[in-house]
Amino acid sequence: MKGNIIVGQSGGPTAVINSSLAGVVKTAKDRGAKKIYGMLHGIQGFLDGKYVDLSDYIQTELDIEILKRTPSAYLGSCRYKLPEIHENTEIYEKIFESLNKLDIECFIYIGGNDSMDTIRKLSDYAIIKGYSQKFVGVPKTIDNDLAITDHTPGFGSAAKYIGTTTKEVIRDAIGLAYNTDIVTIIEVMGRNAGWLTGATALAKGEDSPGPDLIYLPEVPFDIPTFVSKVKSLLKKQKTVVVAVSEGIKTKEGKYVCEYGAAVDYVDAFGHKQLTGTATFLANTISAEIGCKTRAIELSTLQRSAAHLASRTDINEAFAVGGAAVKAAFEGDNGKMIILKRVSDDPYQCTTDVYDVHKISNVEKLVPREWINKEGTYVTEEFISYIEPLIQAELIPVPVEGIPRHIVLDLTKK
Repeated sequence: MKGNIIVGQSGGPTAVINSSLAGVVKTAKDRGAKKIYGMLHGIQGFLDGKYVDLSDYIQTELDIEILKRTPSAYLGSCRYKLPEIHENTEIYEKIFESLNKLDIECFIYIGGNDSMDTIRKLSDYAIIKGYSQKFVGVPKTIDNDLAITDHTPGFGSAAKYIGTTTKEVIRDAIGLAYNTDIVTIIEVMGRNAGWLTGATALAKGEDSPGPDLIYLPEVPFDIPTFVSKVKSLLKKQKTVVVAVSEGIKTKEGKYVCEYGAAVDYVDAFGHKQLTGTATFLANTISAEIGCKTRAIELSTLQRSAAHLASRTDINEAFAVGGAAVKAAFEGDNGKMIILKRVSDDPYQCTTDVYDVHKISNVEKLVPREWINKEGTYVTEEFISYIEPLIQAELIPVPVEGIPRHIVLDLTKK
């Protein structure tokens, strides 16, 4: 390789996004990259001239290993939407001027659907204007909603945490329900895709009944029917545990959380902040039935719980980072690395390269046939798909009993 490489992270962090960064850094070094730059806070920070030479910070094999176990975005993330190419060429010229100044040959971006939109636009602009840089995306999202790839790095660890936490919440509820009925609503991330919420079914086993009801955004949600189902369950049992996606909507298309406290925040991609679904439903059950209720929002914990990360997930995240560098070095442009499941038993997955234009802005939902007819639970096919992704652990490096992380100071304005 004659030039340098630059890498950035974008969108919501995961427990393993830094493992992909580690894969990029390790492979770039092994392939002879002169310098490896890191954008601070993604393309938005890069536009402000914020980047670092990663060789000053990630120097040893131990650094790589700790980075693989460090949650959140080591380089800092952003939610920044580039304009369409024809809308503002100045911003693109500014980006490419900086890339040329740093002698960048390969641009690697780790992120989800919106991040792949960035790769699409930059690679298209490079081709139109004759720039030589190669742009390759690394998949990342706990939502598992990227098209084409079998699954996304970050999803397996989030699913492992969600399944484990759901099981512990169920155990807690059963232990408390003696002379009172308890209804617990667990709210899980998922705007339009219910992959994460479906992962609560992992709590079901010989030592746990699992959640009683699971509601995904792929199926319209009816509030009166929901209340009726909870009432029926309470006639037979003292506790009811329900898992709901934050993005469940009525048949009219209204988010259930909008029936509660209004949240007006909208991000750069037009995504409304969704919160309060569990609280609204818990209050509804309390008012309609008069029993004790609890609302639990897993929130940020779903994507930051590196102490319970899946080793399979960490290794695959590392692999796609390395594969992106290899693809860019070999001349691929406007592509994203995907994971291809080769076998279920034993589980085997390989990497491949795919046109980002067929991935960006396309949302992969849970297949309807993987949700039961009533829309209140997931099927065995869903469980079989997800179980291999949560296997094994790669524990953090503890220092005085607390995990050690490798960090950059991103707190300064």
